[in-house]
Amino acid sequence: MNIYENILILNASLTDEETEASTKKIKDLITNSGGEILKADVWGRRKLANEVKKQKKGFYVFLVFRSASSLIRKLEDYYKVFDPVIKYMVIKLEKKQSAHVLASLAQAEAAAKAAATAAAAEQKREE
Repeated sequence: MNIYENILILNASLTDEETEASTKKIKDLITNSGGEILKADVWGRRKLANEVKKQKKGFYVFLVFRSASSLIRKLEDYYKVFDPVIKYMVIKLEKKQSAHVLASLAQAEAAAKAAATAAAAEQKREE
């Protein structure tokens, strides 16, 4: 299984609930097809450098996931007919890039665990 980066630009005129539902559909498509989402960042609404489908703003979503290569074709076909998506890009990471991404994810996870244990210890001290 390979690791991929996926940047989506959704229609900015969608409500927050609609953008959340759209990203959930995309995440579900990845996980239901045997993929694993490693990282999901929502960058929010931003101005586009160029107009895309008569839109000047877009809602950015960044995903890092692991899947078989057959899922990418299915995912791109879905993006073409899914109205909220105005632009997308899926990039397969090379081995060095994949190793770097996995290392940074592991480091972020370790930092989050350390922060959680520190917060729990602080809460016990206050009690």
